[in-house]
Amino acid sequence: MTSFPFSAVVGSDDMALALLLTTVSPEVGGVLVRGEKGTAKSTMVRALTELLPEQAVIADCRFGCAPDAADPNCPDGPHDSGAVTTRPARLVELPVGATEDRVTGSLDLEQALGTGVARFSPGLLAQANRGILYVDEVNLLHDHLVDLLLDAAAMGRSTVERDGVSVSHAARIVLVGTMNPEEGELRPQLLDRFGLTVEVAAPRDPALRAEVVRRRLAFDADPETFTRRFAAEQADLGARIVAAREMLPSVVLTDWALSKIATVCAGFEVDGMRADIVTARAASAHAAWSGRTQVTRADIRAAARLALPHRRRRNPFDAPGLDEDLLDRLLGDDEPPEDDPSPDTSPSPDPDQPDTDVDAPDHPGEASDPDVAHDQGADTPEATAEQRPDPTDSAQDSELEDDDADAFPRERPDQPAAPAPTGVSGVSDPFRVRLFTAHGVGRGASGRRSRALTERGRTVGTRPRAEGAIHLPATIRAAAPHQTARGRTDRLLLTPSDLRRSVTEGREANLLLFCVDASGSMAARKRMASVKTAVLSLLLDAYQRRDRIGLVCFRGGDAELVLPPTSSVEIAAARLAELPHGGRTPLAEGLWRAAETLRLEKIRDPRRRPLLVVITDGRATGRTGDPGASPLTRAHRVADLIREQHIPALVIDCESGRFRMGLAAELAARLGAQHVALEDLGADALLRAVGRGEAA
Repeated sequence: MTSFPFSAVVGSDDMALALLLTTVSPEVGGVLVRGEKGTAKSTMVRALTELLPEQAVIADCRFGCAPDAADPNCPDGPHDSGAVTTRPARLVELPVGATEDRVTGSLDLEQALGTGVARFSPGLLAQANRGILYVDEVNLLHDHLVDLLLDAAAMGRSTVERDGVSVSHAARIVLVGTMNPEEGELRPQLLDRFGLTVEVAAPRDPALRAEVVRRRLAFDADPETFTRRFAAEQADLGARIVAAREMLPSVVLTDWALSKIATVCAGFEVDGMRADIVTARAASAHAAWSGRTQVTRADIRAAARLALPHRRRRNPFDAPGLDEDLLDRLLGDDEPPEDDPSPDTSPSPDPDQPDTDVDAPDHPGEASDPDVAHDQGADTPEATAEQRPDPTDSAQDSELEDDDADAFPRERPDQPAAPAPTGVSGVSDPFRVRLFTAHGVGRGASGRRSRALTERGRTVGTRPRAEGAIHLPATIRAAAPHQTARGRTDRLLLTPSDLRRSVTEGREANLLLFCVDASGSMAARKRMASVKTAVLSLLLDAYQRRDRIGLVCFRGGDAELVLPPTSSVEIAAARLAELPHGGRTPLAEGLWRAAETLRLEKIRDPRRRPLLVVITDGRATGRTGDPGASPLTRAHRVADLIREQHIPALVIDCESGRFRMGLAAELAARLGAQHVALEDLGADALLRAVGRGEAA
């Protein structure tokens, strides 16, 4: 099947550069592409293999060992005198729903049960050795597969200890992933394993968009003719990759370049040293790609733009990005000295000779320009603060009284800018929440919260095999009583009815839906700041545990789904920043909208168990279309319907004062929910209450 030519893609220069650099130097560590749907992410990745040269491999080696560097522990080895052949460069796609044995490999059941020979059947990691492992929608990958990729990316090997198989083989992969941030973020551990990252978006220039459509339609109409049209550009790119690979060992990374790289990484406050190493490798690859044998300022700048955005120290609800003005200030305007030797050949300094090189920094990490040095120090926190929303821009701040300003103090001009993880005005920093779980054992999507029967976990039983991994001991036990009747002589005789699968118990992800009273009474009592903090903290914890969280807000005359169920922290923070409050209290409408949201989510994902958290004082002052029923009566009727649907719920009572009507407690009884008073709770206690209100 003809693929769309790599050189024909329009408007994705950063992505193309990142992919080309990682093919020139696989040690860079792969590429993560973040972008909205329909931006040719998958098209470019799949087209990349046509540019790569063929590989020399040892014939009949299922793990693709190189003739000049064969794996001494290869399961198909030893390869002392193996025949050599060539193969096209490989791009192996890892489906999001792949099973663990398909990724790492497992016992070859056909050989084991048919001939009695225990033989290892390689998985996708073996196929991708010395090639590219591509994961589309990598942020949706199950946690157990993420763990496997982390091990392979860190060690360059895959080790299988399962089903009586003990195998270790080389798995030197270039990991390339694509994702849509709207569908959730990536685990930080896996994010850091990608050497480079790039943001892609559809072009806004009408002429450029028209050219994209023109080329796509031309390719769909006649792929062969369209491909021949770009054959020359494809050949030039392929030849340039080969030339850059050959030049890469000759590229000199001078002390000046290392000092600049260290200055940039320190200026952006990246964690660890992997950023420095990846930037150095990417800068060398960029120099080779540009036909230079010495790393320059332009090479470091290009490498930093791709290697640092996902590694800089950022707030939990900030999107990845890089302040390019700060990058230019950190790099300065100086270029490397023409005769600056490499670190390996640097002569010993002569104490009798004065230092006449005024452009080079005196110490690693120190800028030669005093203004740049000033930028690295005092201005760095301010540059970081520029990426945050201005707290004064939010309309909610105007509602805060003096006592609220004391509870949530602003940063003073004479102090360095402190982190503002939420980016939401009037909200304190998110905090770690305790684990709370749903009662019983579910069957939801794999996560890290409640007990559930999942594809991976501890084995708690077996059942006749319909699908899934075979439980070999149980299969043998099922077949053993029938061996005499089947006329067994020397080997175990099996039938399909003997096969048993493992029943494993792990953890699942849940759906938390907050139904929040945002009426005037709530705003007057200043409860919204605590509610926002609690919801944002739950969202951050839910991201780590693969949960989903939604928010229904009711005020005025209606209820609104402010935050549709999501696991994207950036979208959640943006929606919560504009959370409105004030007006009447349409409690019935809020409960109805919450019930309808849960009904639709159950259709989309029937196995995900919900927990409804209602935060209210129990009052209902909204209008009703039923002349014979008060707003409170109507709210109680909706609560009865929710209870009949067996939706687990928790009511947080916001009523305060000496004399109380007990309306929230009555609502909790109608819902069949646990009732918790709010005057004894801060935002952290609210989370503990949710933990005690485990879904029944």
